[in-house]
Amino acid sequence: MLVITYSEARQNFASVLDKSKNEGAVLVKRADGSVFRISPELSNESPFAGIKTLFDIKGEDILTALRESREEN
Repeated sequence: MLVITYSEARQNFASVLDKSKNEGAVLVKRADGSVFRISPELSNESPFAGIKTLFDIKGEDILTALRESREEN
């Protein structure tokens, strides 16, 4: 995990955010010794959002199929 000073973070904030996005978190350390974590916010969007299918399938249909398959087992 990257640890940088407050001054470095302030001067290169965009790159700090990019590092956080790619590596998960960046620690920023102040001169007084306090440390802060910058980490990306987890998305609430479904990982399946935007996927195109060959058929016109609705989310309700998928959930129904999942419930039925679980009931069978």
